[in-house]
Formats: sequence, structure tokens, C-alpha cells
Amino acid sequence: MSKKTVIAIGREFGSGGRAIARRLSEIMGIPMYDKELIQMTAQKSGYSEEVLHDIDETASNSLLYSLSLYPNQNINFMMNGKVLPLGEKAHIICSDIIKELADNKSCIIVGRCADSILRGNENLLTVFIHCNMERRIDRVSEFQKCSRSEAANMIKKADRKRSAYHNYYADTKWGSRDAYDLCIDSRIGIETAAEIIKTAAENLQK
Repeated sequence: MSKKTVIAIGREFGSGGRAIARRLSEIMGIPMYDKELIQMTAQKSGYSEEVLHDIDETASNSLLYSLSLYPNQNINFMMNGKVLPLGEKAHIICSDIIKELADNKSCIIVGRCADSILRGNENLLTVFIHCNMERRIDRVSEFQKCSRSEAANMIKKADRKRSAYHNYYADTKWGSRDAYDLCIDSRIGIETAAEIIKTAAENLQK
């Protein structure tokens, strides 16, 4: 492809969004960034990956909350002369990394408000992966080796977290079909979903 292809994928927990993104990466031959963004943010910020993992995709605008989580951490909360909560500063750094990736190469970004961060990028395709609760419970209970009730609680907690994070930092509502170029029900299967996204991305190049 002559132009860069940038795909931002939002996903419900347990919908298989990461698996679809991984398969899409394989068939398109372009890198996928998900948890890798935590590592990259850690390298750029100097924070530990453990700290960033705990607040990943979490909407916390409280400095006191950040300090209470890590009272013994030597964390610099200053940016441009302004005191910021840890989560907000981490989001700004991660956003810069996402923009840099999209500016320099074709890539797939999973979550982290990439659809909003990269809005205006002519190469951007935004996607949201969803699925009904029963199928998501099946998937989570299988992968996490837990009961269906435990899986249901994990799904509800993760979705609340992702929704709050996205709605706090982005200018669109998480999961709203109006906010994405393409919404896919993952019950059609990982391979089919990946192929549909690939076709849509290729059509943007025309």
C-alpha cells in the first residue's frame, strides 16, 4: 500500500477485540499495539510498568488518588509547570506515542482513545468490536478459567472502566455506533471480522 494504514480498535471486554486485532496484524503485515503501549509509556515517562498497568485505561483525575495508590513512589506530577494526576500525565504521554506511531508507519492501535486522539488523520479507520453478554461470558470464563458469575463480574467491571476512561478523555461516547467507521459483532468469528476490517482499510486507500 502506498499510503499508511492506521486502524484504531475499541472493544468490549471479552468480545475478542485483541484476538481480532492480532489476526488483522498478521494478515495485513502491520504491527499491533496494545499492552505494548504500556511498555513504551514506561520507557518515555520513567514510571514502572507495574504502576502504569494498574492505571491503564483508567479515568482518574485525582492527584490524591494517585498519591494514595503509590505513596512511596518518587513520581513527578509536573508537566509544563502544572501539577497533574498520574493517570492524566500517563494518558498525555501515551497519546503522544500513538500520534508518533500513526505519523510514521501503518499500525493497529487497540483501545486507549486512539480513535479520538487520531481524529483528522486521513489514513485512520475506526472500529468497535462488540458481542452479546452470553458469548462474552463464555469466552472470558474459558480463558480466565473462572465461573460464569465471576466472568460476568469481570466483564461489567472492565466495561465500566473502559467506558469511563474513553468518555473522560475522548470527544465521543464509548461504543456508540456514531463514533466509529465500522462496528462489528464478533460472533461472526475472528477470521471473518479481521477480513472485513482489512477490506475496509484497503478501500480507504482507493
